[in-house]
Amino acid sequence: MFSADAFAAYWSWPILMANFFVLLHLMGALVLGLLVGYERSYHGRAAGMRTYGLVCMASAALTVIGGYSHYWYGGTATTVFSVGDLSRVLQGILTGIGFLCAGVIMKEGFNISGLTTAASLWASSVIGILVGVGLYPAAMALALLSAVCMVWISKLEQWLPSRQAVAISLKFDPGFVPVERALRKLAHAQGYDIAGGTIVISAEGNTQSWSFVAVARSRKTAAPVSELSAQIAQFQGVQSFNLAYARN
Repeated sequence: MFSADAFAAYWSWPILMANFFVLLHLMGALVLGLLVGYERSYHGRAAGMRTYGLVCMASAALTVIGGYSHYWYGGTATTVFSVGDLSRVLQGILTGIGFLCAGVIMKEGFNISGLTTAASLWASSVIGILVGVGLYPAAMALALLSAVCMVWISKLEQWLPSRQAVAISLKFDPGFVPVERALRKLAHAQGYDIAGGTIVISAEGNTQSWSFVAVARSRKTAAPVSELSAQIAQFQGVQSFNLAYARN
């Protein structure tokens, strides 16, 4: 059972070719996932290129391995394990991993963090599945592509054009009633637009607090947050404020 031929079967030419075709599927899914993710990254969303790339690639891996079931376990899967059996195992694994991924996603105000970590956890579970069925080269390829995605795609996102978003919270002097048009004019002068549907107004007694998201029209023309905060500090009626990059 544990002969050299048994181990060599996992690296035979037909199985290597099957792994190569799985790799092509993974690379294609990664490219397409990054393309979709760039649209989200461009608009300053938390789920950007890395998250979309990892999820798309892991999903492709789960789907494509069913087509090569006759190469599982060194080519002995047809007498040991069926595609239907594996589908039930995958369902259990991915359900459990889903609960784990949900635990690392955090939301604070307009910011959401942990999405890429959750996606990488899901991709890691798929790597384990590929190792489990004996598609070792495909598992190593997925691990390498996932690492490249997490390390280098963030640098690519910084280089590509994008529209950063800033979450702004303002507390006004008691009795002061702010004018939305004036706030929009201030943001526009600094290269930002207040995103529609993001304004939240609350009041405590006669003191109003406003929260909204300002989206840069362009990374080159938008003022740095430090300059934006200086202008907000001079805005009439502002008692206190808070600024933070928003990714939601």
